[in-house]
Amino acid sequence: TPKPVLQPRWKRVVGWTGPVPRPRHGHRAVAIKELMVVFGGGNEGIVDELHVYNTATNQWFIPAVRGDVPPGCAAYGFVCDGTRLLVFGGMVEYGKYSNDLYELQASRWEWKRLKAKAPKNGPPPCPRLGHSFSLIGSRCYLFGGLANDSEDPKNNIPRYLNDLYCLELRPGSSVVGWDIPSTSGPPPPPRESHTAVVTSGRSGNRLIIYGGMSGCRLGDLWVLDIGEMPF
Repeated sequence: TPKPVLQPRWKRVVGWTGPVPRPRHGHRAVAIKELMVVFGGGNEGIVDELHVYNTATNQWFIPAVRGDVPPGCAAYGFVCDGTRLLVFGGMVEYGKYSNDLYELQASRWEWKRLKAKAPKNGPPPCPRLGHSFSLIGSRCYLFGGLANDSEDPKNNIPRYLNDLYCLELRPGSSVVGWDIPSTSGPPPPPRESHTAVVTSGRSGNRLIIYGGMSGCRLGDLWVLDIGEMPF
């Protein structure tokens, strides 16, 4: 007789211990083994705490971080490479966006602000929020987002982006620098708050961009074949 198919079941988690994060949106989270690491987001201002949830013990804790601790940010790029996390950009206060790059070594909860070399073929990424930041091997791909072209943060002049950058990582810690990859074919139109996922298969790695906002909601789907890109 065939085994019964187990139906996925939602369950609200209650009864945890430790300091619980306050409600927020625009934050990001990644998993390292049994830990969920949550950073940033918005709640009547930008939240700057780092919270960690241990799924095995149902406990929240706030690590004693050290080093170049970043300001709080929301709608930023967050990737996990082993036990190091990379944070790029995001909103640091209303109308003020960042293009800073930070690394968190989760094995010792140490932050470091990184200086990445500018591309040889253009300017470094401008400050932005709502971009995607995707890890493929030893490279992070940054796509799109929203910039504010006003000098005065209170006077927002939105500019939607569709630029593509590649950040080469050094093994274990630090980065080499930014590159602007040469691509063929028409690029996706500018957007922010889209999704980006990486798939790998026989045809190589692919970056898949879906949806987002550009003054109106978008529902288009785009694929970039990374395997065909020259480096």
